[in-house]
Amino acid sequence: MELWHAIVLGLVEGITEYLPVSSTGHLILASGLMGLNDTPESASAANAFNIVIQGGAILAVLGLYRQRVWQMLKGLAGREADGLRLAINILVAFLPAAALGLAFAELIDRFLFNAPVVLTLLALGGVYMIVLDRALVAPRRKADRGKTIDELRPMQALIIGLMQCVAMVPGTSRSMMTITGGVIVGLKPKDAAEFSFLLGLPTLGGACVYTLFKDFTNNDGAASMFEQFGWLNIVAGIVVSALAAALAVKWLVGFLNKHGLELFGWYRIVLAAVLLIAVLFGLVSFTPEQA
Repeated sequence: MELWHAIVLGLVEGITEYLPVSSTGHLILASGLMGLNDTPESASAANAFNIVIQGGAILAVLGLYRQRVWQMLKGLAGREADGLRLAINILVAFLPAAALGLAFAELIDRFLFNAPVVLTLLALGGVYMIVLDRALVAPRRKADRGKTIDELRPMQALIIGLMQCVAMVPGTSRSMMTITGGVIVGLKPKDAAEFSFLLGLPTLGGACVYTLFKDFTNNDGAASMFEQFGWLNIVAGIVVSALAAALAVKWLVGFLNKHGLELFGWYRIVLAAVLLIAVLFGLVSFTPEQA
């Protein structure tokens, strides 16, 4: 991997992580076009790299929503009731994915990380968001109806958390499921997005820590991600991801207030078509050929 590869992947990750468009689909396309999946070893390292640079997206939310994070910390210390309520809701929403992720992550990667599944779910996710926006999001947005994040109840947070579990299947999009889940349980679109961002802190953070642990404790003799790509490239990817994610998050909140989710649905359908063409012409692959 060269430095410009790391910068491009950092941009792709940062821009797409919090948008409901599937960061996985974009990273597969970018990695394939740059030739980073040519061998099983490089593909494995690239997959780990793409997860670790989510750390940049985490830093972006920590910076933008530092007051919310501080509110939760004060709540956990018994100093603010609203902060404690929000922290409990985040924990409740996080637990289902944490439990299922540890149990099924490897099986999902082995049996569901393939072109038919990813492409199908990209397209179906697009249709799902178009229908949901027209039926629920647009009317609520125009009437300025819905709950704020401070009015969310634990049972509603659990529903969002269960919907996040669906995003374990590649091509679905964690942001899509949590934002639409928030809307379904009654949140305003911008508040659903904010809850999705905050829920990403433990969810993405856990994935980063788990991936780093696996990389550092790799016992099969293969070179680690750091050995293949180098520290400079990894740090560059994280920094670029943080900057891009910060811009994407600020843009998304304003966009949802004015336009809702439908455009993202159409975008997902177009992305599925582009990825299909790339797969058919051998430009990208989901299971790289043995070297």
